[in-house]
Amino acid sequence: MELLELIGRDAPLFEDDLDRFEISICEIIKNSRFLVIGGAGSIGQAVTREIFSRNPAALHIVDLSENNLAELVRDIRSTLGYIKGDFKTMAIDCGGHVFNAFLNNNLNYDFILNLSAMKHVRSERDPFTLMRMIEVNILNTITTLEQAKQQNVKKYFCVSTDKATNPVNMMGASKRIMEMFLMRDSQSISISTARFANVAFSDGSLLHSFKQRFEKKQPIAAPNDILRYFMTPAEAGQLCLLSCLLGENRDVFFPKVSEQLGLTSFQKIAERFLTSKGYEPRLCETETEARASAKALISKNLWPCVFAASNTTGEKAFEEFHTDQDVLDLDRFDDIGVVKPELEYHPELLELFLADIKKLREGSAYTRKTMVDIFQRLVPNFKHREMNQHLDDKM
Repeated sequence: MELLELIGRDAPLFEDDLDRFEISICEIIKNSRFLVIGGAGSIGQAVTREIFSRNPAALHIVDLSENNLAELVRDIRSTLGYIKGDFKTMAIDCGGHVFNAFLNNNLNYDFILNLSAMKHVRSERDPFTLMRMIEVNILNTITTLEQAKQQNVKKYFCVSTDKATNPVNMMGASKRIMEMFLMRDSQSISISTARFANVAFSDGSLLHSFKQRFEKKQPIAAPNDILRYFMTPAEAGQLCLLSCLLGENRDVFFPKVSEQLGLTSFQKIAERFLTSKGYEPRLCETETEARASAKALISKNLWPCVFAASNTTGEKAFEEFHTDQDVLDLDRFDDIGVVKPELEYHPELLELFLADIKKLREGSAYTRKTMVDIFQRLVPNFKHREMNQHLDDKM
């Protein structure tokens, strides 16, 4: 079964928009030098393929995962082949001094795309992982933005998330704060961003776990009460590309909600996935029952599943890409909406936030409550949804 069928769709998004702007996109790419930060993740690889396929003058990929970088190169060589431009991958941490030395080599990038992110709501549980999330999603963005300005980069793109809209978890709130710093720096460099739907079967996602559990002959678990919008990795890459190349300063791109981008449940996708593999889902009442019966059920072409209501911290009841107060442009593209943010930010609050985080980092006694309080001072509409249970507590 094709990926689109698994997520309950019959046609890809953005095809009309890509066709309409393809000539101008190709013209920009062939004459430009690109740096993709976090380019070995699911979205990063998709963006890399979109740029590579249009023959850029230079395309450099930076990521911490040398294994994923190796696979990225193998995948591109095995499908797209080679380009005349300069294509390189480097296993470098964008938050380290080596990256700074790398940028000082007069590489003359036209576009920097920052796709590095900590994206898991499960990080809610651990204050030390939360601090790492702050470093990656906020502080590294501030640093790479400053580096981009020093390098006279034409455009800086940074990926956001739908969860930044009226956030209920720390991950979404961190991205909302990141957007505030983007607005601040948009006065001295052109920036754009994009808010996604869920990227289907991306690394570490619940849908990706379906594949992992299937390969290991283990039960599949999913919430039965959560509806989400899903995009393919290719569509996520295309949305990033369109925002980076065609977005005006401060634009926030998002997929328009339509019949094509319909809501579906994790349970439905799990059932479609198992059916496509030739198995019938078999509902188990408990995780213990599912684990104990796995071998016997699978031998009969039945797959043990645990579908239950969500009760974990940070889970948002519904998805939204913008607020009722946002100014929107819904006419420029067929399948993409654009938030047109006002240049509104509070410099004193941003500086206070940075001072609070610096003070925490200088010590070692991080607490979730302290971090939530710091976030809420900057994002008053941040309604942290505490359920006293986390994803790591479940199968």
